[in-house]
Amino acid sequence: MIRSMTAFSRQEGDTENGHLVWELRSVNHRFSEVSLRLPEDVRFLESKIREYVAKRVKRGKIDATLRVQAQASDDQPLVVDKALADKVAHATREIDQLLYNAAPVSAIEVLRWPGVLKAPEASTEQMATDTLALLDRALDELLETRAREGEKLKAVIVARCESIRAQIKIVEERLPEIQQAMRDRLEKRLAEIQGELDPARVEQEIVILANKADVDEEIERLKAHIDEVFRVLEQNEPVGRRLDFLMQELNREANTLGSKSVHTDTTSVSVELKVLIEQMREQIQNIE
Repeated sequence: MIRSMTAFSRQEGDTENGHLVWELRSVNHRFSEVSLRLPEDVRFLESKIREYVAKRVKRGKIDATLRVQAQASDDQPLVVDKALADKVAHATREIDQLLYNAAPVSAIEVLRWPGVLKAPEASTEQMATDTLALLDRALDELLETRAREGEKLKAVIVARCESIRAQIKIVEERLPEIQQAMRDRLEKRLAEIQGELDPARVEQEIVILANKADVDEEIERLKAHIDEVFRVLEQNEPVGRRLDFLMQELNREANTLGSKSVHTDTTSVSVELKVLIEQMREQIQNIE
């Protein structure tokens, strides 16, 4: 299955430890790279999260952000820092002695002092379970998006490969005619100086020039590389690098075809092949 390296996913859910939101963004990259933004309370999970992502995303740059929003509930216990509350109350009594007709400090005012009323400590084990479960869902969505985009990229590559096959067919059909025309031209030119040349040598030179202009091997290699592209597209693993290598090989054969060209038809085909190969190469940069 072909997967794109560009995708986005967002998953959120309510847990005992608050409202969790995962956002994952992936873009193309030569290797696998994970960038994490985590709340301090979840830093202990950083290595585990990296493991999770690396197992499922083989190539691309992943930006992963987790947000945790604390939620109050009716059955959530209130935790009072009694030691701090005692210090605050003691301090208010000392200040009362310094003030004339000081107003009494209420319990509510003491509770409002920063740190006196605390949220219950979250269970790290439960936090880990909830965070990783939501991350799995976010990764599922990310990979589904990458797969959908990958199918679109695959369709583009298949269409370009079919166009390359059509161009190769043009050369194959025209090649005998082109080679005969080249031979006729050479024989005509050499006929003008026939008396000065050995006929056997003339025939030998014609054969040498014909061999230099022969592109049968290039055509066969082009067809073999296209067949390999189709085979690779059906593999169920990351294939971006392999496809990129095949584009280099295709481009090499297209260049050789152009350098051996002795006719405008083959030159035109060589140029068209390079355009099609470059279009595929641009798309392949986004394939995992």
